[in-house]
Amino acid sequence: MADEFTEALASGNLQSFSDAVNFAAHIGIELVAAKKNRVEGRLPVKKELTNHLPNVHGGAIMSFADAMGAIGAHLNTPEGASGTTTIESKTNFIKPAMEGDTLHAVCTPLAVGRRLSVWQTEITRDDGKRVAVVTQTQIYL
Repeated sequence: MADEFTEALASGNLQSFSDAVNFAAHIGIELVAAKKNRVEGRLPVKKELTNHLPNVHGGAIMSFADAMGAIGAHLNTPEGASGTTTIESKTNFIKPAMEGDTLHAVCTPLAVGRRLSVWQTEITRDDGKRVAVVTQTQIYL
């Protein structure tokens, strides 16, 4: 699937991610690297992403991982497919991250097929401690 977003990612123009994915840009996701077999990102934890404790809200973690897996799936879109969407996601929350921390994501494929791909995203804090592990399934449309 050749489109401006895919071509920009392939050429290393990571700004295109923020231009193309409004919600991800809104919460502050920064794309660090994007290849077919590895996607990396960063999410600064600002007050708006925290709950009452004030640690980062689980929904922000899940959204971060979903964006990383979607990019990986997008980069692996088979010929003839028009896109991809998440059909299943499972999150294990392990440690909290607080306002002022930065979350780091590394997303890799567990399987890439003609109709589905499965991605695992490990999210850590600046100190290297694991915050969450997310496994998601993407279907090609």
